[in-house]
Amino acid sequence: MDKVTENPLKNRQLATFVVMTILMVTFYLTANVMAVKLISVGGITIFDAGTIVFPITYMLGDVFTELWGFKTTRKVVFLTFLCQVLFTLFAWVGTLLPYPEGTEATAQAYAQVFTFVPRIMGASLAAFLVGELMNAWSFDKIKRRTQGRHLWLRTIGSSLFGFVLDTVIFVLVAFAGVVPAHDLLTMILIQIGVKMAIEACASTPMAYLLIGRLRRRMEA
Repeated sequence: MDKVTENPLKNRQLATFVVMTILMVTFYLTANVMAVKLISVGGITIFDAGTIVFPITYMLGDVFTELWGFKTTRKVVFLTFLCQVLFTLFAWVGTLLPYPEGTEATAQAYAQVFTFVPRIMGASLAAFLVGELMNAWSFDKIKRRTQGRHLWLRTIGSSLFGFVLDTVIFVLVAFAGVVPAHDLLTMILIQIGVKMAIEACASTPMAYLLIGRLRRRMEA
C-alpha cells in the first residue's frame, strides 16, 4: 500500500505557490463581480468598481513571474481563466433555477447582477488573457534586458503594456452600447490612469515586500 503524505504542503515553496495561486484567483473573481457596479462623477461614468481591485492581480502576476518565471505564470493565468469560466457558468445557471414565493426581490436582484455578469465576464476573460499574458511576457523581457535589476521598472513598465490592452478590450466589449459612446474613451483613459496610479503607489511597493518575504520564506 502506498504511503500517503500527511502534509503535502509542508514544502515551503509548494505551500507558497498554492497560497499565491488562490489569491490570484480570488482577487480576479472579486474584481469581475465588482465590475458590475459603475462609478460616476459629475454625470460621467469614469470606471467600474473592479478597477480598484484589479491592479492587485497584475501585482501578483509580477510576483509569479519574478519568482517562478513566465512559463509557470502562464499556467497560473490559464488556471485563473478556467476558474472564471466555471464561476460564470454556474452563476448563470443559478438565474434559471426556480425560487420560492416571497423571495422575488432577491431572485430579481440576483438575476439582474448575474445576467449582466456573463457579458462582463466575457469581456474580462478576453482582456485578462491578453493583458495578463502581456504583463508577464513584458515583465520577463524587461528583467532580462536589465539583468534582474530595477524591479520597479519591470513592475510598472510591464503593467503599462498590460493595462492598456486589458482596459481597451474590457471597456469596449463590456460597455459598448450600454454606456454612451463619449464616455467610453473617458472610461478607458481614466481606468488606465487609476490603475497605473495604484500600481505605482501601492502595487509596486507590495510587490517589493512580497517578493522579498517569499524569497526568504522559500529559502529558509
